[in-house]
Formats: sequence, structure tokens, C-alpha cells
Amino acid sequence: MEPFRLSRRGTYRQRVTRPAWRGIPDDAVGTIFAGLKHHRDRALLSFWLSSGVRAEELLGLRHGDYDFGEHTFVVTSKGTRNRDMVPASADAFVWLALYMREGQPAAPGDLVWWAFAPKNRRPLTYGAARRVFSRAQEALGSNWTLHDLRHTAAERMIADPAFTLVDVQTVLRHASVTTTTVYTQPRMEDVLQKVLEHYAKPRQPAPTIEPEYDGDAVRELLGLAE
Repeated sequence: MEPFRLSRRGTYRQRVTRPAWRGIPDDAVGTIFAGLKHHRDRALLSFWLSSGVRAEELLGLRHGDYDFGEHTFVVTSKGTRNRDMVPASADAFVWLALYMREGQPAAPGDLVWWAFAPKNRRPLTYGAARRVFSRAQEALGSNWTLHDLRHTAAERMIADPAFTLVDVQTVLRHASVTTTTVYTQPRMEDVLQKVLEHYAKPRQPAPTIEPEYDGDAVRELLGLAE
């Protein structure tokens, strides 16, 4: 007997839903920031949250690539490998200055971020930065990633009426503004929360007709008469 075979005709591949972006709530950001133990880590978090640069882009920052006066720094953008200028908050530069005052090497062209290993000086890696961020979340029991910091920065900019969509595209260095529009779309968890809040509100009483008015006449006037 001929072995059974599945025909390829008419088959289809199930479409995999693209995971939604995740922004970190402000109160959670505050708790995470409070859990950081070093100026280096406070500077990193401040830069990620205010500039929206990718984690690995910031970790590649070198001395001479930042401007304390203009509150800007230069990164090598992922994909294009272009050297692009990005703005960041004043707070980020304050934490950077405090970190540098701790005696970190500051030779021109040298990397900015280093692991705390006096006997074995080595650059801070992505894996090490991710572990620092994970440990700071232990009090929350959350699992936000370093890339979620980029999403959070984008969400904050989109929510600020001072920014246009093209402004946010420029800061994030998206090749197309279409990519940036993902942050204008509501996330399912946000919609569900609004629905739950809607149904939790007490039901408003139905409008009634004051006794001094003729109810039948009012209903006829409003087209509600049967």
C-alpha cells in the first residue's frame, strides 16, 4: 500500500503575531533607578531613557564623543554604521560627570563604560549591563529588558505634544517614519485596562422627565413616543 503523504497543496503557515513594544511605567522606573548602586549605572539608565539609543550603541561610547555643554553625544548607529549625534537629558550628563569623577580612565578615544574589576580592567559588556538591570528589578519581580528602555524613551517622546512624529523618528534614527508609528498604536494591555476601568465605573442613572413637564408631550417632541 502506498504510504500516506501530506499534500503541500492548500497548506498554509500560521502567521506569528509580532510582539508589541513594552514601555516601563514611571513608578517602576523610579524603583529600578533607586535599586542601582553606582553612578555608572545611573548614568547608563538616564542616557537610555532620555536618548532612546540602543543598549549596544551606548556601550560603545568613547571619550571625546560627548558634549557636556550641548547635552549631545555621538553613537555608531546599528545597521547603517553611521556616526550620528543624539541628544540626552541634562541629568544623564550629571551622572556621567559623577561617574568620571570616580577615577575612571578618560583618555581620548578610550571607552567610557568599564566593569568594576580593578585587577582585570575590561569594558562593560552587554551581558554585564543586562545583569545589572535585572538585579535592579528584583524588588519589582519584573523582567523588562534593556531594549524596553528604548521603547520607554519613544513612548515618552510620543506622549509629549512638543514632539512631532518626525522629531521622534529623527531621535530614534528610524529609516522610515512608518517604523516610528508603531508607538502611536495602543497596546492590548492598555486597551484592556481601559475597558476594565470603564466597566468598574458606577452605572449612571437613566435621565428622567421632571414632574412639571408633560411626559407624553416631551417624549413625542423627542421622537420617543410609541
